[in-house]
Amino acid sequence: MSVIWGIPYFLIKVAVGELTPITLVFLRCVVAAAILLPFGAYRGNLAAVRPHWRVLLAYTAVEVAIPWVVLSWAETHVSSSLTGLLVGSVPLFGVILARLAGSEEQFTGRRLVGLLVGFLGVASVVGLNVTGHDAAGIAGLALVAVGYALGPMIISRRLQGVPAEGVVAFSLAVPALVYAPLGIAQFPSGGLSGKVILAVGTLGAVCTVAAFLMFFALIAEVGPVRATFITYVNPAVALAVGAIILRERITAGEIGGFVLIVAGLALATRRRDSGSDASDMPAVVPDPAVAELHAPEGSHQAAG
Repeated sequence: MSVIWGIPYFLIKVAVGELTPITLVFLRCVVAAAILLPFGAYRGNLAAVRPHWRVLLAYTAVEVAIPWVVLSWAETHVSSSLTGLLVGSVPLFGVILARLAGSEEQFTGRRLVGLLVGFLGVASVVGLNVTGHDAAGIAGLALVAVGYALGPMIISRRLQGVPAEGVVAFSLAVPALVYAPLGIAQFPSGGLSGKVILAVGTLGAVCTVAAFLMFFALIAEVGPVRATFITYVNPAVALAVGAIILRERITAGEIGGFVLIVAGLALATRRRDSGSDASDMPAVVPDPAVAELHAPEGSHQAAG
């Protein structure tokens, strides 16, 4: 999971070399929706999301429609490695938003220290690696981080029990429809290179469809607490891929900032009872059908 959600920044960097952010998001959603919609319809999960369409629209806006466009645009201003590093601070925003939303979980001194350390890491990355030319991109990434933190909160608070496949299919089909006019109009007249086609296909099929389904299965198997630990490694994958493939320079500020961000995340998101699988952090509720696949032998129940 850390690899699958650590490489999109590299793929987006490749794709925006030939595609506008709107067209890229449109194509990514089309690829993913074309795979998930028939699958969800066959499983009967699409009808289950209809009564929740208003909440799903809000989720789609903050988790997919707005962040993906802003993220793609931001990568025309900053490197893929820096993008992955800053987006890796999403759980820090999640802790703050959960507190503002009235979470009953205690906001302990340890968490306050974790937030401080984590944001010092972000400040280190930004202050030591960002020029005036990058300021707009950094502001966009901050908006993306807030959206990525809000999305799981909406899922956990307002969409409990709604099939995950239906939620994901809806959140991909809607942006595909909304962005279709501009996405098609801005499509390059000369066509796309093979590397961009491969990048878009991988973003849609692997980094979206496979990633979401694997993440739901991971939550069902190990619980939401340990499932979120992949966030700690995503930025390292983004840094490594950017340096190895795109020849992006890794600076001392990025390395030091990464260490501080990971330390802050560990302090801010870890429960005092580390053995519990319950989590105060927002988490996607797994599809019961997916959870059934990972239930102990002999404990399976009839689906539906």
